[in-house]
Formats: sequence, C-alpha cells, structure tokens
Amino acid sequence: MPSHHSRRALVLIAASTSALLMLAGCSSDSSVAKETPGESAATHEVEHARGVAEVPSDPQRVITLEPLELDTAVALGVTPVGAAVASNVSGIPSYLDAEGIEPVGTVPEPDLEAIAALKPDLILGTEARHSGLYEQLAAIAPTVFIATHADPWRENALLIGEALSREDDVEDLLMTVDDRCGELAGEFDVDGETVQLIRPRDETTLSLYGPVSFAGSLLECVGFTIPERDWADGLQADISPENILDAQADHVFVTTTDVADESTVPAAITQNADAFASVTLVDTGYWVSGVGPKGAQAVLDDIEQFLEETR
Repeated sequence: MPSHHSRRALVLIAASTSALLMLAGCSSDSSVAKETPGESAATHEVEHARGVAEVPSDPQRVITLEPLELDTAVALGVTPVGAAVASNVSGIPSYLDAEGIEPVGTVPEPDLEAIAALKPDLILGTEARHSGLYEQLAAIAPTVFIATHADPWRENALLIGEALSREDDVEDLLMTVDDRCGELAGEFDVDGETVQLIRPRDETTLSLYGPVSFAGSLLECVGFTIPERDWADGLQADISPENILDAQADHVFVTTTDVADESTVPAAITQNADAFASVTLVDTGYWVSGVGPKGAQAVLDDIEQFLEETR
C-alpha cells in the first residue's frame, strides 16, 4: 500500500498535469480567437468630438462621411469601402484617383442602410453635420467624429490619422505640404501681392474665403496676402454682386466646376474688368470641397502653374 507521502506526491503530479492541460487549452483558444477572419485583435482609444471610442488599430473597412476624412484616408493609402459624397451627381472626387469606393449618400444626408450593408469596422464623421446620427452609426461600427469641417484642416487631418493609427504619417504629409509652400514662396517671391478666392454661390451671393480657410491658408503659405475684412472665424465672408469692388486684389481666383468655361466667371467681375486685371478659374472640387493632404497638393499644383505662367 502506498505511503502517505507517496499518495500526496501522486495527487500533486495529477494536479500539475491538469493545470498544464488547462493552460494549453486556454492558449490554444486565445490564438484561435486572434486569428478569426475579419477581426482585429488590436484596438486603441481615440478621444474625439463625442467622447472616447475604442477603434481597431488596423481597420480594413472604413467609411468616411466628410471630404477631409476621405482625402486623408486616401492620402494615407487607406481606400475606404464607402464615402458620403458632395452630391449624388458628382460622386467620388476625380482628383483623388481612387477606385472601388461606394457612395453612401451625401455629406449632409448619409445613407444608414448603405453604410450598414458595407459592414464597416470604422466610421468617420463630423459632429457639426452628423450629430443626430451618432448613436445609430456607433451601433453599426466604432465611430469617430471631428468637431466641425470649419476647424483648421491640419488638426482635423491629425485626428483622422490617429483614428487610422497613422498619425505620424499624417504629420509627414502635412510637413510635405508646408515644405512645398516654402519652396514656392522662395522661388516666386509674391510677398506683398494680394489675392482673393471667390466662390459664386448663386445670383445674389459671392463667398470670399479668408486666411483660415483651406485654400486661403495655402495661398497665404506661398506668400500671398488676403486683404483684411470681417471674416467669420477667419473662414469666409459673403458679399452681393453689387459690392464686387470690395473684392479687388492683385489676383483673383474664382471657383467653378469647369475651369475651361469662361462664362462661369461672375458677370459682376466681367463687367468691372478694369478693376480685375488678373482672374483665374479654379476647380471647386478641391479648392473648396477637397480638403486634405491630397487636395492641398492639387491646389499647390494650380498655384505653381499660375505663377509659372504669369511670371
């Protein structure tokens, strides 16, 4: 008959073996869970306009509801599965040169059913535009909101970079934009020359864009000066065609959907040609709507071309 000590040793060996088997089983289960297709084990927290969201660190199915979010994602090499567009007619902006992105409604009115059907793992939106949809969107997938599209675009781009786990890459993209601005400023020396960016809204309203606006900030970073006025947060100011002489500058850029169509220059400008010696049509698709690192480079392309042709 085994002694008391022998029985105790056998019990300890059995218990140890059982524990090791349990640990092995747990380890096996854990590794299977991590390898489940379509699931990302790693997540990170992002503080945004609606609080804190736990988002996948390597999202595979991103949906964007704001042009800046779409632009920034594409600039980072992340092609969203879906995006809200400026209008159902315009679709995905051509300057992005991106394929395979499904429209999911418009920026003001995203299509929740279309969003859910794409089974996203991350949704990017804007508090100022989509506040009332946040709970529904967050029920579909982790959702991150920038506060407003009117905020300084660089800060918004950095938040999107954080949500996509690419904040350092966004910083590099922004540095590239600023470096190019510096190169153009040094090459063409437009210091002291004034500029206005005008967007015709309708027959009664013309919007002037200020130094805090997306394209306005790019014009100033290459050395142009936007004349002072009472800007709404530095972003824009509206005038009527009757007051067009208030928008005089050494150079005027006018946004349009067709830069080859000279008839899209507002009549108020053409009727006062002596006061507007330098007028250039530019594409609304990226000068106004295409906010982001890729849009910035497209705007700088136009500015460089303009300077080369007029110097």
